[in-house]
Amino acid sequence: MQVDDVDRRILRQMLAAPDAARAELAERAGVTAASLWRRIERLREGGVIRGEEAVIDWRALGWAVEVSLRFTLEKAHPRAFDEFLEAARAVPEVIEIQTFLGLTDVRLNVIARDMAHYQEIYRARILTLPHIAEMDALMLISTLKDSEALPL
Repeated sequence: MQVDDVDRRILRQMLAAPDAARAELAERAGVTAASLWRRIERLREGGVIRGEEAVIDWRALGWAVEVSLRFTLEKAHPRAFDEFLEAARAVPEVIEIQTFLGLTDVRLNVIARDMAHYQEIYRARILTLPHIAEMDALMLISTLKDSEALPL
């Protein structure tokens, strides 16, 4: 899909003020409300805008611990990867799953209310995931940059 400078302006304004009313977005992007609506619809149909969502800060809801777990999986079992992912998706405290090429096969981000809760999740849900060959844990200390903004 072809994206022009006006589309980029609209996208920048949507990222800068995601809760702004459409009339305000149109004004900020320098287009009419009708033009904004048509362009947003075209960007949705073209797959550039996949959706608009509420971003909820899980920390504000009392989840204080985040751990990134890196896994290397057993390669002998033909369905090891699929079975691991299926089991990991079923763990409610897993908020992100990423797969990689290289030494690490899968990375899970896990949240917990506190360290005791994390220990419970780790023992009951993480260690029971199938086909784990190796695992490494990284505890999040601070987030220095957390942005999905694009250089538009």
